Amino acid sequence: MREAVAEETDSERGDATRPEAPIPLRQRWAALVLMILFVLLLLSGIVAVGTGMVHIAPAQVIAILAQQVGLSLPWEYGSQHEAVLMTIRLPRVLLAVLVGAGLAVSGAAMQGLFRNPLADPGLVGVSSGAALAAVAVIVLGATWLPGITRLLGPFTLPLAAFVGGVSTTLLVYRVARVARRTVVATLLLTGIAVNALAGAGTGLLTFVATDEALRNITFWSLGSLSGATWSAVGVVATCIVPAVWLLTRGALALNVMLLGEMEAGHLGVHVERVKQINVLLVGLTVGAAVSVTGIIGFVGLVVPHLLRLLVGPDHRYVMPGAVLFGAVLLLGADLLARTLVTPAELPIGIVTAALGAPCFLWLLMRQRHQWSL
Repeated sequence: MREAVAEETDSERGDATRPEAPIPLRQRWAALVLMILFVLLLLSGIVAVGTGMVHIAPAQVIAILAQQVGLSLPWEYGSQHEAVLMTIRLPRVLLAVLVGAGLAVSGAAMQGLFRNPLADPGLVGVSSGAALAAVAVIVLGATWLPGITRLLGPFTLPLAAFVGGVSTTLLVYRVARVARRTVVATLLLTGIAVNALAGAGTGLLTFVATDEALRNITFWSLGSLSGATWSAVGVVATCIVPAVWLLTRGALALNVMLLGEMEAGHLGVHVERVKQINVLLVGLTVGAAVSVTGIIGFVGLVVPHLLRLLVGPDHRYVMPGAVLFGAVLLLGADLLARTLVTPAELPIGIVTAALGAPCFLWLLMRQRHQWSL
């Protein structure tokens, strides 16, 4: 007995002193990609807050931000620079980071959950539901809901879009759930049907809208970050930051789900809980984003594709990479939207579609030979 214990102790000591296994090359490459994306996010943020009608040099940007936390740096700047940066540009940049990260990680979660590279956050009905509620407020708010419109003021439209998006997601999930199970194919088909129904309602409201309402509907449906304020950033962050964190923590479960629901269940994954949590968190994230910025397409569809080409299918790297890459992409798109036609501003949905559609077609052409096998 003593000899056996001694041998076991010696083996434990040997394991403790044994050198750690080297990190695989793919993991090191994925970590490098994440570091590069993080640096790109910092650089693009500095460039974005300094670019515009009032130019602010990168050194001045750093000095202004450092001053807000009590640090004094030698680079001089004017009061106008500080006012523009802190009041107008910084809230807009932070909103772009939050929305881009939320849309991209939601797309990655949906593609992992459906095991379908064509899935995007809109499949659960959140975008169409938010659009229906927003258009209803634009068209009917002044005549049917004057009391609520006067009470909530400028918050009426964002709040209605958020409630509409989340409610539609819950409806899709509830209809697709049968006998305490949620079949992914049924969830997909239910989302398609609800999206079509919400689209019909939006079309009907657009048909009866006035010219002014039509203009507002057009600009809202194309997306914009021009309404960014500190209060909007705070509200969106309250919804998106916890949801994105929880979605990222579920990366291992999504990896196992790629094997199939039955195999994932045998390996100890609570499949129904994973589906429920992901659908609800995606609805919360996209609903919060759409409520403030309008509909912004292609971010949740293209970003996960590009990341899988760079780091592989492991969601432990795809999910945090989507957070960083989505934020960088939307920051760049917003910078182009507000500088290409100065002093006017392009809707950001046009820019993301112009950038995302060719990229997505390239991805399809690159992988079509695999799908034909």
